[in-house]
Amino acid sequence: MRNAFADEIFKLAGADERVVMLSADIGNRLFDKYKASYPGRFYNCGVAEANTVSLAAGLASCGLRPVCYTITPFITARCFEQIKVDICYHEMPVLIVGTGSGLSYASLGATHHSLDDLALMRSLPGMRVLAPADAMELRSCLRAALASDKPVYMRIGKKGEPVVFAEPPPFAFGKWTALSKGDAVHLLSTGNMLPVALEVAGSLAEKNRSAGVFSCASVKPLDEEVLRRVFGGDALVATIEEHGRVGGFGAAVAEWLADQPERPRARLLRFGTDDYYLHDAGEQEHARETYGISAGRITESVLRALETKR
Repeated sequence: MRNAFADEIFKLAGADERVVMLSADIGNRLFDKYKASYPGRFYNCGVAEANTVSLAAGLASCGLRPVCYTITPFITARCFEQIKVDICYHEMPVLIVGTGSGLSYASLGATHHSLDDLALMRSLPGMRVLAPADAMELRSCLRAALASDKPVYMRIGKKGEPVVFAEPPPFAFGKWTALSKGDAVHLLSTGNMLPVALEVAGSLAEKNRSAGVFSCASVKPLDEEVLRRVFGGDALVATIEEHGRVGGFGAAVAEWLADQPERPRARLLRFGTDDYYLHDAGEQEHARETYGISAGRITESVLRALETKR
């Protein structure tokens, strides 16, 4: 995803001279083309993420469209106060991009895991939150984020993620993309878990259980039209994310559900990481298996829930 981000931000900067990139000591080679073409619009702020965010807020107040980019936990948790006070309180149109989100850096340990960033960012008033599924959806989300006059946070993966969309799909805040229809379960996937959701759907199909799959790149705001539709039926609804279940995408859906004036008919299942730090050593697939969010583990849980429902 990060290569697609570098390519798309280069194109957008060429079309809009207000775009300014701020890196916190990462992505120097990744942005070589950008720096060569727009040397006055790239700042390496070093290992000083809080300063990076405050600088971005100042640039935005002058009419520019700054983009802050570095590894996810460092651009969210490390400088949460600056995002809250300097950007959101003043409603500055700053785009914050966290790369290597979720368990992308699984082998580097808990310091590099980001299983709380959605919870942190969606708690801030006025902050819009995006989690594109692949390199193509990232391009659509990036265009929408830079066209927005609101603060936006976007979590992206690292590299090598499967490409699901053949081309950048249409995107709008508060709207999700349907990839398939089903009458047994609706899989609401956000971020880089979409290939997993599609694998789950395939496994369920082998058991004669059809699954609808949605790419839910807009975490805040939610697509309430889709939520009303899927919870209005008898099929199970499952949220899938590479993030903690506490405060994440599934929690946002559960909060929406709790606020509905009439009790929805469908049951909600939430798949995300449990409330503990991972001390195992291993790559992303190992971490997903350990946390129970691999395709196999999710399929088993959905099938059990469907059997119980019967």
